[in-house]
Amino acid sequence: MLRTKTDELSAQVRRTLVATLYAQPSSLAIGAFNGIASSAIAAWVAGVPELYAGCILLTVIAIARVFAAFELATKERAISTRKLELVWEIGAFSYALILGVITALTIVHQTATAVQVLMVANAVCYGVGICARDAGRPGIAFGQLVLVFAPLMAAALVIGTIPFITLFVTMALLIPAMWSITLSVYKILQNSIAAAENSARMADSMRDLARTDVVTGLANRAGLNHAMVESMMAIEPGAHAAVFWVDLDRFKEVNDLLGHPAGDQVLCEVGQRLREVAPEGSTVARFGGDEFVLYCPIEGRKHAEMLASEIHIEIMRPVRLDNSRLDVRASVGVALMPEDAEDIDTLMQRADVALYHAKVAGRSQTSFYAPSMNRHLVRRREIEGELRAALLRDELSIFFQPLVDLETGKIRAFEALVRWFHPEKGEMRPDEFIPVAEESGVIVTLGNWITAQAARTAAQWPEHVSVAVNLSPLQIRAPGAALGIRNALREAGLDPKRLELEVTESLFIEDNHSTAEFIDELASIGVRFALDDFGTGYSSLGYINSFPFSKIKIDRSFVSGPNVGKKSEAIIRAVAEMGSTLDMEIVAEGIETPEQVKLMREAGCTLGQGYHFSRPVPDYLAAMLLAQEADEGVPVRKAS
Repeated sequence: MLRTKTDELSAQVRRTLVATLYAQPSSLAIGAFNGIASSAIAAWVAGVPELYAGCILLTVIAIARVFAAFELATKERAISTRKLELVWEIGAFSYALILGVITALTIVHQTATAVQVLMVANAVCYGVGICARDAGRPGIAFGQLVLVFAPLMAAALVIGTIPFITLFVTMALLIPAMWSITLSVYKILQNSIAAAENSARMADSMRDLARTDVVTGLANRAGLNHAMVESMMAIEPGAHAAVFWVDLDRFKEVNDLLGHPAGDQVLCEVGQRLREVAPEGSTVARFGGDEFVLYCPIEGRKHAEMLASEIHIEIMRPVRLDNSRLDVRASVGVALMPEDAEDIDTLMQRADVALYHAKVAGRSQTSFYAPSMNRHLVRRREIEGELRAALLRDELSIFFQPLVDLETGKIRAFEALVRWFHPEKGEMRPDEFIPVAEESGVIVTLGNWITAQAARTAAQWPEHVSVAVNLSPLQIRAPGAALGIRNALREAGLDPKRLELEVTESLFIEDNHSTAEFIDELASIGVRFALDDFGTGYSSLGYINSFPFSKIKIDRSFVSGPNVGKKSEAIIRAVAEMGSTLDMEIVAEGIETPEQVKLMREAGCTLGQGYHFSRPVPDYLAAMLLAQEADEGVPVRKAS
C-alpha cells in the first residue's frame, strides 16, 4: 500500500514537472523568433546556400513547435504524460540540432566575424537558457545542450586555431557545469512539488475525514451539505431531486439491550442497504444518531414512491447479529424538488416535517410532505406550549368515571381521566393534546400530576373503592418512574392496593428491561395492574402470563362498536373464560344500554364502564355518587 502511494506521488510529480514545459509557451515563441531572426540574418549576410536551407528548416521546426506548445497547453489535462514529453522532445531536439548545425556552418564557411559571433552567442545562450527553462526534465534540457553544442565544438576543432580551440575547451567545461546546475534546479523543483502534492493529499484526506461518518463510512452532515451544494450547482433546470429522511424506530433499545457495538453493526448494515438502493449520483449520509438521509436525482413522484418502498423493504430485512436475528423498522419522510422546495434548506426542513408526521402516524411508514403538514405542525407546537402553561396555571382537571360491578350495580372503582378547559378555546379534547404530550415528553410531567391528583382524591373515598390511572409507555420508561408513583401514594396517604395502573398492549410491543422492573417494583408493594384496550393491538397471551395483571379491559369496539355481533361476543366470552381461569376481572368498556349490560354479564364480564352508568364527572360528583350509594344503598344505575 505504501509503495503504491509512493508510486502515485512520483507519477504526479513527474506529471507536474512535464507540465512546466508547457507552462509559458510565450517564452518559447520569443526564443524561436530570436533563433529564426539570427539565422536569417546570418544566411543573408553570408550568402551561403546551406545557411538558407538551415534557416528555412529551423523556421518550420520553430513554428510547428510553438503551435504545438500553445495547442497542448490548453489540452494538457486530457493528454498522457508520456505523449506530452515525447512531443516536446521531438521539437526541442530538432530545434537544438538545427541551430547548432547552422552555427557550425558559419564557422566552417568562415563567414564574417560578426555573423559567427551572432550565431555562437545565440547558440550558447540557447543552450544555457534551455537548461534553466527545461530543468523540470533534466534529460531533455541536457539533450538540447549537447545537440546545440556538439556541431559548434566539432566546427571549432575543424578550424583548429587557438581561439576556436579555446572556444571548444570553454564549451566542453560548460557542459558539465550546466548539467550540475540543471540537476540542482531539478531536485529543488521535484522536492517542492512532492511536498506540495503530499500536503494537498493530506488536506484532501483531512477534508474527506471531516465529511465522513466514522461508524458507517457514509457522509456525515458536513459531507451531505457539500454534496447537495455541488449537486444543486450542477442540476439542470426542470430536473427533479428528493430527500429521504430515515429514522430507525426504537433504535435506542438496541443499544440498551445489546450494547453499542451491536448498535454500530446495525447502523453499518442499514447504511449499506441504503447504498444498494440509492440511484446513481446519490448521496447517502448518516445524519446523526439513528437517522439517515438519502439525497438523489429522481424522475418524478412515482420514482420517489418506488424508492421509498424499496427503502422499507431493504431495512425491514432481518439483521444478523452473531447468532441472533434482529428486526429493524424505520419511519421515512420524503420531500421533492422542485415540487416542495427550490433550495436545500427548505427541502431538508420539509423532509424533516414529513418524517415527524410519519412517526406521529404510528411509525414504520413513509410520509410525503404536504403543505397541510406545516399547519398541523404549527398547531401541535402551539398545543405543546399551551399545555406546559396549563400545567403551571392549574387549567387541567381530573374527572372520574365509575367501574361498576355487573352483578350488584355497586361502584368498585373510578378511572381518572384528565380534562383541559382552556380559558379562551374552551374544552380541549384528550385525543388532541395527549398525543402532543407524548411526543414532546410533557406526558411524564402530566402523568405524574394525574397520578398525584387521583391518589389525593381517592384517599377520601371508602376503602373498598379504588382508583385507576392510565400510564403512557413514555412515563413508565422515564427515570425514577416507580419512585414518582410511590411518592404520590405516600403524600396522598393512599393504600397502594387501592391504586390500579392501566397500561396498553403497545407497551409490550416496545418492551425493555425498565418496563419489567417498573411493574415488579410497584406490584411488590401492592399496586395492581390492568391491561387496557385489550384486543386492539398485538394481543399476546405471553405477556398476560408474564406480568401480574389483575384486570383486563375489553375495548369498547367489541361492546358497542359498529361491528358488534356474534364474532365479538364469542371473543368476549373467550377472554372472560380466560380471566376466570387466571383469577382476573374482565371489564367491558363502552356500555351504553341495559341490553349491553345483560350481554356482557352473561358473557362472563365482571365489571362494566360506560355512559349507561355515568359519564366522567368531577371529584365532588364522584364523592356524591359514593355518598348516595352508601346512604341509600342505591346503585349508580341498576345492573338490569
